[in-house]
Amino acid sequence: MKLAGFPRFPLTITPTPLQRARNLERVLGTQSPRIYLKRDDLNGLAFGGNKARKLEYLVAAALAEGATMLVTEGATQSNHARLTAAAAVLAGLKCTLVLDTRRGAELQGNLLLDRMMGADVVLASTRDERRSRMATIGDELKAKGERPYVIPTGGSVPIGALGYVAAMQELMQQLTEIGETPSRLYFGTGSQGTQAGIVVGAIAFSAPFTPLGIAVEDTSEELREQGLPLAQATADLIELYCEIRPDEYCVDDVFVGPGYAIPTPEGIDAIRLLAKTEAVFLEPVYTAKAMAGMLSHIHAGIFGPEESVVFLHTGGGPSIFANTDVLAQ
Repeated sequence: MKLAGFPRFPLTITPTPLQRARNLERVLGTQSPRIYLKRDDLNGLAFGGNKARKLEYLVAAALAEGATMLVTEGATQSNHARLTAAAAVLAGLKCTLVLDTRRGAELQGNLLLDRMMGADVVLASTRDERRSRMATIGDELKAKGERPYVIPTGGSVPIGALGYVAAMQELMQQLTEIGETPSRLYFGTGSQGTQAGIVVGAIAFSAPFTPLGIAVEDTSEELREQGLPLAQATADLIELYCEIRPDEYCVDDVFVGPGYAIPTPEGIDAIRLLAKTEAVFLEPVYTAKAMAGMLSHIHAGIFGPEESVVFLHTGGGPSIFANTDVLAQ
């Protein structure tokens, strides 16, 4: 396996903490397994988040190609966009963000931070308009003398997914040190780069747990169709000779709610519960829905008190401040 041979531009402080959520366990009662929080929200880059691990590999690739700027896309409260802007600052690159305003364009949360870090923000009114703009912006920038490195949504390409292959090696080392063999790893899943890396890393490092992505948009079938080829391409990239089976790529779409970035009552309850028990802050788009999924499974008695589970906190804290209308109620 050639993971160690890929260049990586340092952006994160790792290993990120693996913390026992004892107060949460007490509130959940005797049916609760041991719960651990893998705190990738504390990785040190511009309020943290999972996209930072991907960007370490993507920025290294951009610099190797002689890029002068990073270009990516997302919604106006995109965590990936914020972290791409931060990575560009540290790498000495310019940054252009193409963001759609489906969920508003108020200058707060992630969008405010994007502006503060000097990113050039191009706004589009719809996701289709955003995609159309992304299709042409690279050529436009080249015509102006720039050498853009274009990063797809969420950094969800094989080179980006390497960040979470490496994260699984880190997590396995931590679990070994404390003598835990958890049954399941929970995380929010959308553009599939994080899940693809997790699935490949779990296979590569013989993880005892089943990775379960809690969908934040689309259906399980749609996400699996998107993610399986990405996971296979990631495995091939590092010469991990295996075939990723559909049953190894698990997605639960029960907790999506009305759609992407639309808060759910269960998610809001999860945000309040984690804040009051562990002083840990989730956000409505990804982590709240993922935590709602884990809590639902615990309440359903899927795990026994002799078992343990891990929740991957993928960050997104700044978007809390773009959702005060639902969180203040």
